[in-house]
Amino acid sequence: MFDSHCHLDSCEFEANVAEIISDARSAGTHTIVNIGVDLVSSRASIELAERFAEMYAAVGVHPHEARHYTADTERELTELLQTPRVVALGEIGLDFYRDLSPRPVQRKVFHAQLELASRIKCPVVIHVREAFEEAFGIVSEHLENLTAVVFHCFSEGVAEAQKVIDAGCHISVGGVVTYKNSVMADVAAYAPLDWLMLETDAPYLTPVPHRGKTNQPAYVRFVCDKVAALKKISAAEVERQTDTTARKFYRLVETFGD
Repeated sequence: MFDSHCHLDSCEFEANVAEIISDARSAGTHTIVNIGVDLVSSRASIELAERFAEMYAAVGVHPHEARHYTADTERELTELLQTPRVVALGEIGLDFYRDLSPRPVQRKVFHAQLELASRIKCPVVIHVREAFEEAFGIVSEHLENLTAVVFHCFSEGVAEAQKVIDAGCHISVGGVVTYKNSVMADVAAYAPLDWLMLETDAPYLTPVPHRGKTNQPAYVRFVCDKVAALKKISAAEVERQTDTTARKFYRLVETFGD
């Protein structure tokens, strides 16, 4: 299985990251993309990717951290994006739920990073919370020049999912899909597997039956099992198709074959 989005640089894993990755390997999680939220976590993601063969890195500035984005930040991101184990820019976007950075700053930094992704020609990982229509509009402005886009931990409904798919963008689903009355479950049942990826967002959003505990990449199998149940197909088929989608998205096809 492919965990397309997690944060193993988080303090929760500081003492046991090697064990967490070993557990993931034992559970069948063969590839993990660690996602940056600022320069510190982006550098840490690269360090993890260089330590562990299963791991790759994404680098970027989360909307919570947009207030710290400067020209120097962009210069370093440009350099980091050209590091061999880096496979995407992210996570970037808009978060109007917590509003930890002013909204005009979030918008400006979102545009700036999408422009950077357009120049570098790399995939983009999008974070959106309570700002879908505006975020989708901003992405649409840049879409012609972007190579690939995924809306991570997609929390909108089926109508919004169709808009994303129609635009040629991907959707990823995580532990929330296992929760009772989850809108994400409706989307996972609806979305074609070739537009869908699986994630944990570890250490957050732990799936049932481990909800309330720290999430980890080994638990992506519970997401896979739930999607299979929703679609009434085998978990093996979900794994096969979503793995293919993720490795194509992150341009890892040569690593794992056709």
